[in-house]
Amino acid sequence: MNETVISMENSVVTITGGTGSFGSTMAKHLLTKGVEQVNIFSRDEAKQDEMRRRFSDERMRFFLGDVRDAASIAPAMRGANFVFHAAALKQVPSCEFFPQQAVLTNVVGSDNVIKEAQKAGVSSLVCLSTDKAVYPVNAMGMSKGLMEKTAQAFARNFTDSEMSVSVTRYGNVMYSRGSVIPLFVRQLTEGKPLTLTEPTMTRFLMSLADSVELVEHAFMNANAGDIFVKKAPGSTVEVLARAVASLLGNDDPEIQVIGSRHGEKMHEALLSSEEISKASDEGDFYRVPLDARSLQYGLYFEEGETEISRAEDYTSENTKQLTVEETKQLLLKLPEMRRLAEV
Repeated sequence: MNETVISMENSVVTITGGTGSFGSTMAKHLLTKGVEQVNIFSRDEAKQDEMRRRFSDERMRFFLGDVRDAASIAPAMRGANFVFHAAALKQVPSCEFFPQQAVLTNVVGSDNVIKEAQKAGVSSLVCLSTDKAVYPVNAMGMSKGLMEKTAQAFARNFTDSEMSVSVTRYGNVMYSRGSVIPLFVRQLTEGKPLTLTEPTMTRFLMSLADSVELVEHAFMNANAGDIFVKKAPGSTVEVLARAVASLLGNDDPEIQVIGSRHGEKMHEALLSSEEISKASDEGDFYRVPLDARSLQYGLYFEEGETEISRAEDYTSENTKQLTVEETKQLLLKLPEMRRLAEV
């Protein structure tokens, strides 16, 4: 374990994809930690302008660019101590129709970020991944899985690098961009039925605050190439829909089943059985260490791992399942849902 005491106080932190749900929440958190500067890197000038006005903090600087363009990344890395890499294409159906675009952003773009961060002398880089990278069945998950491999390959191939690269993997972040919860809210306020792809489908449930806690834990504790996940409860999508409806005053919502979308899975996994057999339990988190073995295949045959894992995958189906009432209590931790419930 990394025993070095790390502090973000008086540091410069760059967030790629910084105008997104996570980036905005992380920036707000960092500004309470006494950072010297937060660099927001993204490709959306309108969102940058809105964020600049909303925060109105002179410690924030904004850089317009795209992770696909390495040259545009460099200015945002200059002088940075730490980087949180959140820029991604993460809409599953869109990536199914345009998989090449997912590869360009999530794989090539991530490689660009890692290389530019190393050139700039960054100390620690945390890459944000997803449960869809485990046993991926869709282009988004496959590209995120390759992003993880890209980060770990850097850790494996550049053992003398002063920059630590690690990965965080998390599930459905409630009320983030692409979350189904805002859709449920809109359908309820418009008097329309709640559309569910498959009522018994399960998902992990995390808040944006949970995702920030996970990334900060990785930042403070990671060894090069580590993958971190935060333990999280789950629920079926029907339970989630009924919980949202109940908070808005409707305990018997009309539900319409529309069938699964392109690339959807019935249940998501945060850790495969192979990973969980190697993981260390760190309270609210799991750490999966890097397999740092070299390509000396003779050594593999003579000294390879012989233990057969009997561990189960860590999935949204076998994690703690929340009832409607428990899901309501979790939803009330979200500022957006608290405001709606008070109306």
